[in-house]
Amino acid sequence: MTDDIKKLKDAFGQEPPLAPRRSAKKLAIERAMTAFDEKNSAQAQGTRPGTRLMDTATAVYETIIGRRSMRLTPALAGGASLGALVIAAMSATYIQTGSWNNPFSSQPSPAPQISKDTVVDSSSGKGAAGKAKEKLERAAGKAKTDRETRISAAPPPIARLRSEARPAAPAAGALPSFEAPAQDFAPARKRIARSPAQFRPRIAEPDRRAPGYYQDQGRDRFENIAPNPVKVASEDPVSTFSIDVDTASYSFMRSSLINNVLPPKDAVRVEELINYFPYDYAKPADKSVPFKASVSVFPSPWNADRKLMHIGIAGFDLKREEAPSSNLVFLLDTSGSMSAPNKLPLVVNSMKLLLETLRPDDTVAIVTYAGNAGTVLEPTQVKDKAKILSALNKLHSRGSTAGAEGIRQAYELARQNLKKDGVNRVILATDGDFNVGITDRNELKSFVERQRETGVFLSVLGFGRGNYNDALMQTLAQNGNGNAAYIDTLSEARKVLVEEASSTLFPIAKDVKLQVEFNPLKVAEYRLIGYETRMLKREDFNNDKVDAGDIGAGHRVTAIYEITPVGAKSL
Repeated sequence: MTDDIKKLKDAFGQEPPLAPRRSAKKLAIERAMTAFDEKNSAQAQGTRPGTRLMDTATAVYETIIGRRSMRLTPALAGGASLGALVIAAMSATYIQTGSWNNPFSSQPSPAPQISKDTVVDSSSGKGAAGKAKEKLERAAGKAKTDRETRISAAPPPIARLRSEARPAAPAAGALPSFEAPAQDFAPARKRIARSPAQFRPRIAEPDRRAPGYYQDQGRDRFENIAPNPVKVASEDPVSTFSIDVDTASYSFMRSSLINNVLPPKDAVRVEELINYFPYDYAKPADKSVPFKASVSVFPSPWNADRKLMHIGIAGFDLKREEAPSSNLVFLLDTSGSMSAPNKLPLVVNSMKLLLETLRPDDTVAIVTYAGNAGTVLEPTQVKDKAKILSALNKLHSRGSTAGAEGIRQAYELARQNLKKDGVNRVILATDGDFNVGITDRNELKSFVERQRETGVFLSVLGFGRGNYNDALMQTLAQNGNGNAAYIDTLSEARKVLVEEASSTLFPIAKDVKLQVEFNPLKVAEYRLIGYETRMLKREDFNNDKVDAGDIGAGHRVTAIYEITPVGAKSL
């Protein structure tokens, strides 16, 4: 029998192998392609979960038997499949929700338990390998069945991820965000397509607040200032200047430093830094003497050869009940440049603070200007406070800045309600950005000078940064018999409009000029620190046509000269 089988085998071995017919090969390929198309026609676009088209048991067998250096138990094979599913789902969770949350609501089924006998010993014979192959086939089949059961029983992954994602509040004007499902879940997409109720667009979360506007070059405008020169007392012994002084420079410089920005050089006016702080000067005993001067000399803290002459002036402080009645017009800039929180909103709150310091019989009117000017509130007594507050609360920023037209209308309204022997004042609150109508500083200066002759004065309050026109505001205030202040916080508004309200609103002396004459036998040289924009000629001291500053009730003014005594080293 053995010989017959051997002869038959030798006979077949002598014959060459039959070549496949071309028609049969073509027909087999066509049938295979047709079967493949029918099997996958229902699948959506994407990668189908599962392994490649090869026998699982063969693959496991080849892995264990063919690569003896690596041993892989069926339990690890099943665990690796489950791990791949978990990683894919977690990746989809991160893509959809932006966080690594567990996308499964229940714990995954444990991997099939395989006995230790399943491990194949590479030193065993051929019979042991056959038994190992059979056990591996059963274990791999069971693992595959368990995996398919869990996938079919679980809810669609994308729908599950949506239900577990944190709901986002709808943002006004936001477009719905349609999330693209992960490509590893083709069957899940198929079920979602057949069940539209499971797929609902998720509203995008509100965007984060945009960063603040960055401006690499400041557009704030200041007048160019040249420091006062050193003068020789034997040649020019007389120094004359206007006594009015503001504090806007200190507030602006402080605001710059708080914002980690150095202020422009011309924004630093030394006399305004000095006068920002109160000094305990001796005050007049009664109102028959409007103000009192104090003079003292101290060693210079920065040069042992110099001395500082300190001149202080304090005005008589009126009691509130003794103050004259007020006729105030709030001229408020409501242009588009005033939209920042430290501009128009701060203006409104500042005016409310000022309102608290006024008496019931005082009158207040409100004029606003943007693209054009308009009267928001006719002259109204302060006792009707609710009406005034209502007008303030309705203000909003818009349009360009017709500041000149607003000033005209405010002065006209103040003249219509003029109070003799009272305080008639326009209070301008702006960033100084006049870009419609009269914008020339000299023309505005001439207009304000003419209006002060009617008894209506002008005070200027500056707000904001970026378009702040300090040069124009200083010109208007100095020529309108008023003062200029810069308000960057509500605390500063309280200081200017509440604590110093009497010095701001009630003048006790007009056109005050200060003239100092040095004795050349005692003083060799001198220079006035600050006051560059308020210097006057010697002959202007007795010229009433030359305007100078006013002193308000309780107002304090400080001036400092650096002097060189005779015999000391020159400046």
